[in-house]
Amino acid sequence: MKKNIIFMTATALMFFTASCSGKKTIAASVAVFVPGIIADSPIYAMLAQGVQDGVESFNMGKAASEQATIAILEAGTNQAEWAQKLTALAAEQKYSVIISSNPSLPELVEPLTAQFPAQKFILLDAYKTGNSNIVTVCYNQREQSYVTGYMAALMTKTKKIGLITAQEYPVMNNVILPGFAEGAEAANPGTTVDFRIVGNWYDATKGAELASAMYKTGVDVILPICGGAAQGVVNAAKENGMYLAVFDSVEFSRAPENIISCTVLEQRNMAAQVTAEYLAGKIEWGSAKTVGMAEGFVRFVQDAPDCRNEAVSDEMRKKMQEVVASIESGALLLPQDY
Repeated sequence: MKKNIIFMTATALMFFTASCSGKKTIAASVAVFVPGIIADSPIYAMLAQGVQDGVESFNMGKAASEQATIAILEAGTNQAEWAQKLTALAAEQKYSVIISSNPSLPELVEPLTAQFPAQKFILLDAYKTGNSNIVTVCYNQREQSYVTGYMAALMTKTKKIGLITAQEYPVMNNVILPGFAEGAEAANPGTTVDFRIVGNWYDATKGAELASAMYKTGVDVILPICGGAAQGVVNAAKENGMYLAVFDSVEFSRAPENIISCTVLEQRNMAAQVTAEYLAGKIEWGSAKTVGMAEGFVRFVQDAPDCRNEAVSDEMRKKMQEVVASIESGALLLPQDY
């Protein structure tokens, strides 16, 4: 997968240097805007691979002249540059759709729909209604954070758990943090959440410093949501013999003795699905939907396929099975605030 992504990124860069070529938009031309670096973020690797899957499926059996094209741009971890790079991409007017993923993107994209009225956008992990050039698909991060907090609180021996984020943003403040605390309280009443901020998405040294400081105050389980800075949090957990709950992807191999759960977003599947729908002309522009555990796009994973974490007791596993089943069935309904 890495080789394919590197190749597509290089191809994308060649496309972008031809921005003054005057080429007209073709019917099936897909650009993937990655607001970060693929190598440092599994969620963006899944985005790129999923769109590639959708394009490859569409192209199968078609003549070269009928095949969709794909280009990928990695915008880097400096969020201040995203708007400029996204504007430059739209200004090329070579891509019939730009697909991306991040909760902050709707506010960056909406002005571009007025500036470039022919440009369409599909945004995952985001929520925006009412703009006929934008479709969004939001993952139910209230469910994701609730079950993660529930597991962390079952695991803690101090009733102190932590969340380290790269920065504050509406979904973090209004959905993830409250959901994490809500799940913790339901599992182990009186559990508190220590919330700390790295300040960027890449500083692993700062991530390690924050995690080590939290462990010294009695926190014994941390949820890191801080991009490349999460590696520092992982290192601190290993050094201190503490635990981690992980978001978005299966990451047990990074620290199999320390990671107690992964609450996964099936981003690759969703990216493939929306790409296929777009190429088939089945997108409902202006729409927004939320998908979660019931739809199979948020999934709780307790162990690596080849490794059972013995620190997690059978009683904890049973409780987690029960709470996950209650959400999947609709017996436990959690608010989704945006």
